[in-house]
Amino acid sequence: MNFSFISGEASRANGELLVIPLFEGELGDKPPASLAGADAPLDGKLAAAATQEGFKGKSDQSFVMHTLGKLEAERILLLGLGSRARFTPEVLRLAAGRAAKTAQRLKVRTAVFAVPAVDDLVSALRATVEGLELGAYRFERYKSSAAKEDKNAPKLTTVRLALPGGADKTKEHDQAVALAQRVAEATNWARDLVNEPPNVVNPERLAQAAQEMGRAGGLKVTVGNRKEIERLKMGMFLGVAQGSVNEPKLIHVEYTPKNAKQAKLPPVALVGKAITFDSGGLSLKPTDSMVEMKTDMAGSAAVLGAMKVIAALKPPFPVHAFIGACENMPSGTSYRPSDVLVSRSGKTVEITNTDAEGRLVLGDVITWANEHKPAVIIDLATLTGACVVALGNYIVGAFGDHDATVNDVLESARTAGEEMWRLPVTELQKDALRSEIADMKNSGERWGGAINAALFLKEFVGETPWVHLDIAGPSVSPKERGYLGKGGTGVGVRTLVEYVRRRASQLESSGAAEEAPAPKPSRGGRAKG
Repeated sequence: MNFSFISGEASRANGELLVIPLFEGELGDKPPASLAGADAPLDGKLAAAATQEGFKGKSDQSFVMHTLGKLEAERILLLGLGSRARFTPEVLRLAAGRAAKTAQRLKVRTAVFAVPAVDDLVSALRATVEGLELGAYRFERYKSSAAKEDKNAPKLTTVRLALPGGADKTKEHDQAVALAQRVAEATNWARDLVNEPPNVVNPERLAQAAQEMGRAGGLKVTVGNRKEIERLKMGMFLGVAQGSVNEPKLIHVEYTPKNAKQAKLPPVALVGKAITFDSGGLSLKPTDSMVEMKTDMAGSAAVLGAMKVIAALKPPFPVHAFIGACENMPSGTSYRPSDVLVSRSGKTVEITNTDAEGRLVLGDVITWANEHKPAVIIDLATLTGACVVALGNYIVGAFGDHDATVNDVLESARTAGEEMWRLPVTELQKDALRSEIADMKNSGERWGGAINAALFLKEFVGETPWVHLDIAGPSVSPKERGYLGKGGTGVGVRTLVEYVRRRASQLESSGAAEEAPAPKPSRGGRAKG
């Protein structure tokens, strides 16, 4: 999608669709300039018709009207933003997503978007561009020839942005649009990985996607096979992988600053769960629960998507991504309930449920990531149905006991427009993982299931500041909503990018990027591909 800025009134700009976001009450006596400029040539019929149809500017409301040749645009789309007092950029992002979907339905190629007058215009621009790009996303790779007409229909390719109140475009505005496009494109790329069928995106293809992304972005990518995983003594990872004919892959993506001092700073470690299909293993899932289990690698997709943007942002510290990719399948070679697995850390784990597999792979990969002496570890995982029960389909569960790091991630999520809620990591639940024959069990009682999973991961973190993001609900949208369509959402990409941007800004303002300590030697090896 191509974006450009226009000067003057939005209603006078060329475009098939004129989009005007409105707050509640702005259809009254003192409409904003964008609405007044469009309504005057229509002799007041726009506001009158919208009012008659019940449009009041509430969230999720939309109204479309044909201009009958009285404006440059063929149609006008009014978008409700709700109460101005409750406005956040995410409200505008969702509204822009609705605009993109309306443009698709109307087969519009060009649009003019009147950016609303808000306090933070830069954030509004980012939200607008991200919403339009994300809202226009469609996964149609496997549509048959019978659907060709719909696939080849005109699509929104050009958007002209009209700043409010005659504001002049600045370099910061250009940068906001460029960043928003980069983030949205990476999120859509992650969505593609999640939406692909499991016979296409298996561990090998996920590793190939990481390598292709790395080559395009100038990142170092190494991929280890089963022998490398065995060499690293990742017994939990191997246990999960042993039931599938598809070989597991250990993926390591590295961004390193060119500045020698900055390259010595401790890295940010991003860990993504990558079970490319989860049948539940011998603890087999019911059919209905298994249908969407191709999406059990959404954490790794988000991490890789974020690395695409990080490669372009070039923060003043290293950023590493660590991913253990495999399938969890039932077969004669599958790991079993009652097995005891030995982790890379040396801890032993009694298996009580083979469907609690993600934490096993993550435990070994987090241990390996920790050996690279990171400043912080953030993992993303579609880990527990219990988190969906607690928080629903649109809120990420955040865990961690290092308050400053958790708060930084939560603040990054708020800025990015991804809603997260902190849940406890409490020792009160630790008895649920106690084993009679090993150091711990991989699954405890039903109650507090999301906390139990986080407690399991905590055993492999050591003293490193760590945040666990359980994205089991928001990784897939059950319906269309704003810029979301049914299917993979790419949740986490925006938050991780914002976290890295925030950390870079903090380091640069403090001068810490120029005072890098020498790295400590690592006990673990790196995967070789």
